[in-house]
Amino acid sequence: MYVDPITYVVAFGAVVVSFLWLRDTRIYARTGLAGYRKAAYQGVLFTALGWFAAAVAGLADTTLLYLGCGLVLLALYLQSRINRGDVWKGNESALQRLTGAAPRQNPQRKQ
Repeated sequence: MYVDPITYVVAFGAVVVSFLWLRDTRIYARTGLAGYRKAAYQGVLFTALGWFAAAVAGLADTTLLYLGCGLVLLALYLQSRINRGDVWKGNESALQRLTGAAPRQNPQRKQ
């Protein structure tokens, strides 16, 4: 059975959207910042959109393939538009930023 390579690109895009959502959730859990809270909540919807795009692209029709590619790009674009705030001091490693290992704030979150 032939699978178009663009289907793999769309599936990878869905994985990236999921990763970014989990990263925002981890940063919110560690810092309690309102921008990351909004990003974590809306990330659920964007992740669902990304995986829906992967399912659409998996149907292997040429029109649906490119529709799925457009939907996953839309999910990535919408996820990047959220204003999160700055949690990085500048001396973190790339691995710390990639995994969302932000410094912890006070145990009592600002409501």
